[in-house]
Amino acid sequence: MGRFDRYILSQLLTLFGFFALVLVSVYWVNRAVLLFDQLIASGQNATVFLELTVLSLPNVIRLVLPLAVFAATVYVINRLSSESELTVMQATGFSPWRLARPVLYFGMIVVVMMSALTHYLVPASLVEMEKRQKEIAENITARLLSEGTFLHPAKGATFYIREIAPDGVLLDVFLSDRRATDQTTTYTAEKAYLVQDETGPKLVMVSGLAQVYDEEDGQLTTTNFSDFSYDISGMISQDSAQQREIKHLPTMQLVFNSAAVAEELSVDRGRVVYEGHARFAQSLTAIVFALIGYAMLLVGGYSRFGVWRQILIAFIALVALEMLKSAVTDPVRSDPDMWPLMYLPAVTGTILVIGLLYLASHPIQWRRRLAT
Repeated sequence: MGRFDRYILSQLLTLFGFFALVLVSVYWVNRAVLLFDQLIASGQNATVFLELTVLSLPNVIRLVLPLAVFAATVYVINRLSSESELTVMQATGFSPWRLARPVLYFGMIVVVMMSALTHYLVPASLVEMEKRQKEIAENITARLLSEGTFLHPAKGATFYIREIAPDGVLLDVFLSDRRATDQTTTYTAEKAYLVQDETGPKLVMVSGLAQVYDEEDGQLTTTNFSDFSYDISGMISQDSAQQREIKHLPTMQLVFNSAAVAEELSVDRGRVVYEGHARFAQSLTAIVFALIGYAMLLVGGYSRFGVWRQILIAFIALVALEMLKSAVTDPVRSDPDMWPLMYLPAVTGTILVIGLLYLASHPIQWRRRLAT
């Protein structure tokens, strides 16, 4: 790699890191606010919040890297053009094809990053996040031990604790169970203890009152008790069991063993094949986005009014490629044998780049044709 290539590549990587950091931060903050509200409402601490946000970062990075590639390429090429560095290099005999070499190297480096994310880090992080969310859902202590808040650990159940004593005693407990269709049971107690035995978690209430309201005859039955044990294991959501999903599986298994995966997960084989090839296709977008940004700015040449028009056209081209990606989704999911369509956006983008570089290599010819 020549000195000029290393210079351009270092500029691209530096700006790429900056834009990636900014975009990841913006996207992550929006996701983190929603996650923080959910965890705090369920009685979780900051450690759980940090753990889940870290596990969500690989997927966030995967989403923003193509945009960071495009932004870095446009910024660097625009700066080099405005400072006449590209003009000097072209005057020394560097063609647009030769100048595209460091941009191509840059795209290949990001492709390696994207591949590591899409094929390994993202599936592994999603599996671990699903596991941690299942543990949180089954943690009845974290779901119920929250002072001064009406909690709903299960549909039709309401739980309230006024205060938790330093020794772990629950003070002034309220429990309403409306899961039965024909009656509502309400428990109030001065004290309660949360214990775990062989059959599951139990709530032992002391000095309380049980009220049973029968909706059919409208009668209310009350019973005072000195101590009462209530099984709260049924309040744990039973739909939180961890299940394998397509996005959790390795790429090679999705591509080469799609029929077995589809049978195991009871889904269409087209969805399995689509997920596998989508990971490869998404990695290739890094090269396409970088080269489109470079080629579009090079075609426009130098202008004292800036290159905003070329940037806008390049952005429209990227939007068109994303629309093409969405257009091939349903055909591939319907017929897995049409999986080559997944790479149509990358091929289309490559053809566009070749055409733009050809125009940049013959600026006088095509401008004369436009004039005539």
